[in-house]
Amino acid sequence: MLPVTLVYQNLSMTLPNVLIDTGSARTVFSADIVVNIHITPAPDDKLYTIRGVGGTEVVFTRRVDSIQVGECQIAKFEIEVGGMDYGFKIDGILGMDFLQQAGAIINLAELSIDFK
Repeated sequence: MLPVTLVYQNLSMTLPNVLIDTGSARTVFSADIVVNIHITPAPDDKLYTIRGVGGTEVVFTRRVDSIQVGECQIAKFEIEVGGMDYGFKIDGILGMDFLQQAGAIINLAELSIDFK
């Protein structure tokens, strides 16, 4: 787990409990949390069903102004937003879309992550 900062329409928040998941294709955040920076579904949003180890979930997408992990910041990044009711406290999942774009280097021996 690591903290991730999102900026959306000039509002910023840091989510402290975001899971790094190399098995997740996309980055997903909890709708109950990102509502604090006004990320909510709009009437014209398309809903998508995603599938994973935890089952299926309905999400919508939103392009945030930026997403930041440590010193690594990516502008205009598309996230998915959903219920994320997995039975334990989690604010989001940092997926391969972010990890690849950021050039993440995961060191399992040291349990660390660095970026190019």
